Amino acid sequence: MGLINIVNMCSHLQNASRARLGLTSVPHTKYNLALALALHRAGFLSFVTRGGPYPPDPSSVATFEPEPLTTANVARQRLWVGLKYNPGSGGGGGEPVLRSMQPISTPKRPASADLRSLERLARGLDAHPHRGLNLGECIMLSTDRGTLEVREAIERKVGGTLLCRVGP
Repeated sequence: MGLINIVNMCSHLQNASRARLGLTSVPHTKYNLALALALHRAGFLSFVTRGGPYPPDPSSVATFEPEPLTTANVARQRLWVGLKYNPGSGGGGGEPVLRSMQPISTPKRPASADLRSLERLARGLDAHPHRGLNLGECIMLSTDRGTLEVREAIERKVGGTLLCRVGP
Protein backbone atom coordinates (compact mmCIF):
# COMPACT_ATOMS: atom_id res chain seq x y z
CA MET A 1 0.00 0.00 0.00
CA GLY A 2 1.20 3.51 -0.70
CA LEU A 3 1.25 4.75 2.89
CA ILE A 4 4.15 7.06 2.14
CA ASN A 5 1.89 8.88 -0.36
CA ILE A 6 -0.77 9.29 2.32
CA VAL A 7 1.75 10.60 4.89
CA ASN A 8 3.09 13.16 2.40
CA MET A 9 -0.43 14.21 1.41
CA CYS A 10 -1.39 14.73 5.07
CA SER A 11 1.49 17.09 5.73
CA HIS A 12 1.01 18.91 2.42
CA LEU A 13 -2.71 19.57 2.95
CA GLN A 14 -2.17 20.66 6.55
CA ASN A 15 0.57 23.10 5.50
CA ALA A 16 -1.54 24.42 2.61
CA SER A 17 -4.51 25.10 4.87
CA ARG A 18 -2.31 26.84 7.44
CA ALA A 19 -0.91 29.01 4.64
CA ARG A 20 -4.52 29.86 3.66
CA LEU A 21 -4.17 28.54 0.11
CA GLY A 22 -7.41 28.12 -1.80
CA LEU A 23 -6.02 25.64 -4.31
CA THR A 24 -3.19 23.14 -4.07
CA SER A 25 -2.03 20.00 -5.84
CA VAL A 26 -0.76 16.58 -4.83
CA PRO A 27 0.70 13.82 -7.01
CA HIS A 28 -1.93 11.79 -8.87
CA THR A 29 -1.80 8.31 -7.34
CA LYS A 30 -4.68 5.98 -6.66
CA TYR A 31 -4.13 6.30 -2.89
CA ASN A 32 -4.11 10.11 -2.99
CA LEU A 33 -7.21 10.08 -5.19
CA ALA A 34 -9.09 7.75 -2.83
CA LEU A 35 -8.20 9.86 0.23
CA ALA A 36 -9.02 13.14 -1.53
CA LEU A 37 -12.45 11.84 -2.56
CA ALA A 38 -13.12 10.62 0.99
CA LEU A 39 -12.13 14.06 2.35
CA HIS A 40 -14.45 15.67 -0.21
CA ARG A 41 -17.34 13.44 0.88
CA ALA A 42 -16.64 14.34 4.52
CA GLY A 43 -16.77 18.06 3.68
CA PHE A 44 -13.14 19.07 4.19
CA LEU A 45 -12.41 19.83 0.51
CA SER A 46 -14.49 21.92 -1.88
CA PHE A 47 -13.48 20.06 -5.06
CA VAL A 48 -11.08 17.44 -6.42
CA THR A 49 -10.06 17.37 -10.06
CA ARG A 50 -7.30 15.84 -12.15
CA GLY A 51 -5.13 18.13 -14.20
CA GLY A 52 -1.70 18.85 -15.54
CA PRO A 53 1.13 20.83 -13.98
CA TYR A 54 -0.85 24.08 -14.17
CA PRO A 55 -3.97 24.66 -12.06
CA PRO A 56 -7.46 24.86 -13.53
CA ASP A 57 -9.34 28.15 -13.33
CA PRO A 58 -11.23 28.07 -9.98
CA SER A 59 -14.25 29.84 -11.48
CA SER A 60 -14.72 27.17 -14.13
CA VAL A 61 -13.65 24.09 -12.16
CA ALA A 62 -17.18 22.63 -12.34
CA THR A 63 -16.95 22.45 -16.12
CA PHE A 64 -13.19 21.79 -16.30
CA GLU A 65 -12.38 18.92 -18.65
CA PRO A 66 -8.89 17.45 -18.00
CA GLU A 67 -6.81 16.14 -20.86
CA PRO A 68 -7.14 12.39 -21.48
CA LEU A 69 -4.79 10.22 -19.44
CA THR A 70 -2.16 8.52 -21.60
CA THR A 71 1.15 6.82 -20.95
CA ALA A 72 2.93 9.90 -22.31
CA ASN A 73 1.41 12.34 -19.78
CA VAL A 74 0.73 10.16 -16.73
CA ALA A 75 3.87 11.31 -14.89
CA ARG A 76 2.85 14.99 -15.18
CA GLN A 77 -0.69 14.54 -13.84
CA ARG A 78 -1.64 16.16 -10.52
CA LEU A 79 -4.71 16.14 -8.32
CA TRP A 80 -5.92 19.69 -7.77
CA VAL A 81 -7.91 20.15 -4.58
CA GLY A 82 -9.79 23.17 -3.29
CA LEU A 83 -9.54 23.87 0.42
CA LYS A 84 -12.55 25.15 2.34
CA TYR A 85 -12.67 27.97 4.87
CA ASN A 86 -15.39 29.03 7.31
CA PRO A 87 -16.67 32.59 6.82
CA GLY A 88 -14.53 34.98 8.82
CA SER A 89 -15.74 37.63 11.20
CA GLY A 90 -14.36 41.10 10.70
CA GLY A 91 -14.11 40.97 6.91
CA GLY A 92 -10.98 38.81 6.73
CA GLY A 93 -10.57 35.24 5.61
CA GLY A 94 -12.08 32.60 7.84
CA GLU A 95 -10.61 29.69 9.68
CA PRO A 96 -9.71 26.61 7.66
CA VAL A 97 -12.16 23.70 7.77
CA LEU A 98 -9.21 21.28 7.59
CA ARG A 99 -7.02 22.56 10.40
CA SER A 100 -5.05 19.44 11.30
CA MET A 101 -4.41 16.25 9.37
CA GLN A 102 -2.14 13.77 11.07
CA PRO A 103 -1.22 10.34 9.75
CA ILE A 104 -1.96 7.37 12.00
CA SER A 105 -0.31 4.64 9.94
CA THR A 106 3.23 5.00 8.71
CA PRO A 107 5.07 2.80 6.22
CA LYS A 108 6.99 1.11 9.03
CA ARG A 109 4.02 0.80 11.37
CA PRO A 110 0.59 0.33 9.82
CA ALA A 111 -2.27 0.52 12.30
CA SER A 112 -5.46 -1.42 11.77
CA ALA A 113 -8.71 -1.59 13.70
CA ASP A 114 -11.60 -4.00 13.75
CA LEU A 115 -15.26 -3.01 13.87
CA ARG A 116 -15.45 -3.04 17.67
CA SER A 117 -12.48 -0.66 17.99
CA LEU A 118 -13.94 1.64 15.34
CA GLU A 119 -17.23 1.85 17.23
CA ARG A 120 -15.37 2.84 20.41
CA LEU A 121 -13.35 5.49 18.56
CA ALA A 122 -16.45 6.96 16.91
CA ARG A 123 -18.17 7.27 20.32
CA GLY A 124 -15.19 9.20 21.68
CA LEU A 125 -13.79 6.36 23.78
CA ASP A 126 -10.19 5.27 23.62
CA ALA A 127 -9.31 2.06 21.80
CA HIS A 128 -5.72 1.43 22.82
CA PRO A 129 -3.40 2.86 21.48
CA HIS A 130 -5.68 5.35 19.69
CA ARG A 131 -7.66 8.08 21.40
CA GLY A 132 -11.33 8.62 20.70
CA LEU A 133 -12.70 11.24 18.34
CA ASN A 134 -13.44 14.75 19.54
CA LEU A 135 -16.19 16.95 18.16
CA GLY A 136 -15.72 17.55 14.43
CA GLU A 137 -12.87 15.07 14.01
CA CYS A 138 -12.79 12.25 11.48
CA ILE A 139 -10.63 9.21 10.97
CA MET A 140 -10.10 8.02 7.41
CA LEU A 141 -9.39 4.35 6.88
CA SER A 142 -8.64 2.05 4.00
CA THR A 143 -10.96 -0.94 3.78
CA ASP A 144 -11.66 -3.64 1.25
CA ARG A 145 -14.58 -1.43 0.12
CA GLY A 146 -12.42 1.63 -0.52
CA THR A 147 -11.26 4.58 1.56
CA LEU A 148 -13.98 5.48 4.05
CA GLU A 149 -14.58 7.77 6.98
CA VAL A 150 -14.93 5.89 10.28
CA ARG A 151 -18.71 6.37 10.48
CA GLU A 152 -19.15 5.08 6.92
CA ALA A 153 -17.07 2.02 7.81
CA ILE A 154 -19.24 1.34 10.86
CA GLU A 155 -22.39 1.58 8.73
CA ARG A 156 -20.92 -0.94 6.29
CA LYS A 157 -19.62 -3.08 9.18
CA VAL A 158 -15.99 -3.26 8.02
CA GLY A 159 -12.65 -2.60 9.66
CA GLY A 160 -9.39 -1.64 8.02
CA THR A 161 -6.12 0.26 8.10
CA LEU A 162 -6.31 3.62 9.86
CA LEU A 163 -4.87 6.25 7.53
CA CYS A 164 -5.19 9.66 9.16
CA ARG A 165 -7.03 11.78 11.72
CA VAL A 166 -8.57 14.97 10.34
CA GLY A 167 -9.76 17.75 12.59
CA PRO A 168 -11.26 21.19 12.31
